[in-house]
Amino acid sequence: MAGPQAVSASGSALGRFEESWDRVVVWWDVGFYVVVLLSALAVFLSGVEPDELVPALAAIAVILLAYTFLGRRAARNRDQRLAVSYLLILIVATDLAVVHNHLGTFLLFGAFTQIWMLSERRWVSLVLSTLLAVGTTLALTAASGFSREALTRAAPQMGVALAFSILLGIWVGQTMLQTARHAQLVDDLHAAQAELGTVHHAAGVAAERERMAREIHDTLAQGFTSVVMLAQAASADLDRADTAAARDRLALVETTARDNLAEARSLVTAFAPLPLQGATLVEAVERLAARFEDESGVAVTLRLSAVPGLGSAEDVVLLRSAQEALANVRRHAQASCVVVSLGPGRPEGTVPDGATVVLEVTDDGRGLGPGVVEGFGLRGMRERVAAGDGTVRVVSPPGGGTSVRVELPVPADHPADAPPQPASLPRSRT
Repeated sequence: MAGPQAVSASGSALGRFEESWDRVVVWWDVGFYVVVLLSALAVFLSGVEPDELVPALAAIAVILLAYTFLGRRAARNRDQRLAVSYLLILIVATDLAVVHNHLGTFLLFGAFTQIWMLSERRWVSLVLSTLLAVGTTLALTAASGFSREALTRAAPQMGVALAFSILLGIWVGQTMLQTARHAQLVDDLHAAQAELGTVHHAAGVAAERERMAREIHDTLAQGFTSVVMLAQAASADLDRADTAAARDRLALVETTARDNLAEARSLVTAFAPLPLQGATLVEAVERLAARFEDESGVAVTLRLSAVPGLGSAEDVVLLRSAQEALANVRRHAQASCVVVSLGPGRPEGTVPDGATVVLEVTDDGRGLGPGVVEGFGLRGMRERVAAGDGTVRVVSPPGGGTSVRVELPVPADHPADAPPQPASLPRSRT
């Protein structure tokens, strides 16, 4: 019967298995002592002559002493040399008890069990079990004067006992092996779950950092850029002694700074973006376009239609995309006018299934030159839109100008072809 160290060598499965083994081995002690003492009682009450009784009881006493000082220690520390030494003593003492009293065969219940319990290797258990069966057969035959009749009577009995002990030992050993393997699999699963949890946590942290980077880039960074540009323009106005214009610029600086502060608080408290608090998406885009026009001097044409059924997640994606597209126009395009369109998807939409909403920002600037690499803002826009199962398409024809088109699916339970509300009529800011 395989012990705990034969089954597993490391990990908490071995620890739990050894704890279980330590509890079980106490009951093995009790059971073995009961079997040996009952065998001694049976021999004592058998009524044999003292010259037969004393050697039989002496052999049983040797078994008790051997188990107390050798067997119990071998059962706990799994020392195989100690175990084999004890088992050989057990086999010899059992056969001596049987030679002097046939009731000594009761000891076989404990002896076969101990062989399979203490042996780590199956072949050792088989050899020792065979030695015990053969020795007991010879002992029974010797007790009857080595007659052929005694041999033919004892051999089949011991053959059956040997076969039963082998089958039982293999079955119990296999059960213990499967139990230990199951415990190891559970430990492996727990370890894999812990590792997966660590990976998920790291991925979550990275995703949250990426999200915060996009939010800061789309809100605070752009606001600070506006503050810098307005402050530079106000300084130029003061150089020209145009205090009225400078005062207007400084008022915009204050407004932008206050909005940035509110955006920062919104990020910290995980509220909706400031422009969407208490406003529709169309109204938020209108305010965004108005500020862009005031700060940059670039004319903005609005073609906005409300799309019923959009959730807050879609509103945030579209607003942030509009902010990034207009910020790129201000920083890079050198445009004189911009057209911002928002409405239900068109037949040429790139999202294949279901209704869609489309945001498009088109400028008449210098366009994208050859080999231009997308910056963090546009990459963040693509990631944000892709998370909503949408697409981003950037087109810059050879003649100049750039068009950024964002297309998002409308939630299935809110089709985009619902009757438009009064606020969804096209509007223009030119």
